[in-house]
Amino acid sequence: MSKTASVLSRHNIMKDFPSTLAIDAASCALRSGDVCHAIEFLEQGRTIIWTQMTQLRTPLDSLNTHGDHAVALMKRRDSIANVEAEETRYRRLVEDWNRAVEEIRKIEGFSRFLLPPLFSDLQDAAHDGPIIVLITSQSSCHAIIITHKQPPTNIQLPTNLLKLAKLVLTLQQAVRKEADANGKQTALTKALRELWDVIVCPVVENLDVFAQRGSQIWWCLTSLFNFLPLHAAGEYRAKGKSVSQRYISSYMPSLTALIKAHGSHDKSLLVPFVAIGQDYPAGALFTLDAVEPELELVRRLLPPPPTVSFSKITSADATKSRALRALTQQIDEPFKSAFLMRDQPLSLLDITQMDLSQHEFAFLSACETAVGVISTPDEVIHLAASLQFAGVNSIVGTLWKVTDSTVQCLVEAFYKNFCGDGPHQENTQNAVALVTAI
Repeated sequence: MSKTASVLSRHNIMKDFPSTLAIDAASCALRSGDVCHAIEFLEQGRTIIWTQMTQLRTPLDSLNTHGDHAVALMKRRDSIANVEAEETRYRRLVEDWNRAVEEIRKIEGFSRFLLPPLFSDLQDAAHDGPIIVLITSQSSCHAIIITHKQPPTNIQLPTNLLKLAKLVLTLQQAVRKEADANGKQTALTKALRELWDVIVCPVVENLDVFAQRGSQIWWCLTSLFNFLPLHAAGEYRAKGKSVSQRYISSYMPSLTALIKAHGSHDKSLLVPFVAIGQDYPAGALFTLDAVEPELELVRRLLPPPPTVSFSKITSADATKSRALRALTQQIDEPFKSAFLMRDQPLSLLDITQMDLSQHEFAFLSACETAVGVISTPDEVIHLAASLQFAGVNSIVGTLWKVTDSTVQCLVEAFYKNFCGDGPHQENTQNAVALVTAI
């Protein structure tokens, strides 16, 4: 089978697995009072496909001083990644890989080579700010606050799985409703208040001990929590409280993904910036008139050379191959998610096969780029996640459909804030710019 077919088949097989296995294991650990193991279970049992693909790219430099182990493992890794054969040969190659890994673990200092990380390792993800992991199961709903050095804090939330499912449905229906004559969206406001009361407020009240007002926090979501806009929760009344008043919210698919994204970026004085847009994608019946003006708006707002090196790929030049080359040089079928280009789609799978670890930031100006699928929510399969697992440090995505006019206003406000003092490539700068723009 090809690499693409292998990934697709693994995802299809996973649909037949118990979708709550990792969450149930974590909930069991929480009932026993073992919060650290609960986090380890979640990290092992979620984003499995992403983790497998990442393992096949693990740097092996540290093995070079230990004989031919690195060379042998790389050969097996390449065989698995590029296999085009029947399923039985694929399984045989995986067995060879596993035997090679077991041999490496016998070497002093490599006993945990490619094993799931321990909680003490995962805490590194909270180096720049606390992480809130939200867990829901048939038995209970919990929020776990992870900090860099202190023990994790477990909070039982005043809601349950059924109420959470209803809230997700209510929010999805509310965002589709137009505002009334006074510009109010009553149903959406009511849903966001409930989101504040039962989920976000209990977390925020405990966060004051760990995070200063105005600092950045990260949400790591499981199950139905993946479909809730936690950053927008609030009381929505005069002098009412909201999470955005206190903290800058960001999201991540897993702790491992955040560690990888924040750990492999070189700082440089010149910032390469590529803007890719397609106003007439293959198969389209009409031109997307807002694309070209938006790219030009971004160009005007960015600092000129030598601070930023700007290049634009659009119209007939915005093909799949050109977009991939630009990324290489600088950025109910979830794996069919794609950016529509002039010739053919630039798919999620195309992105996952690239190393984008030198890329600081991506702004996805399109609809629903950060929305997974309800059948496998804990695999977190969407375009924004594919970029983060490929190594991009920070991504701006969307949870629902957006209009051209709204996006253009947001883009202008975002880049004005983002470039106010020049792009510094700091982890928090993109999040601050987005919150300020909104």
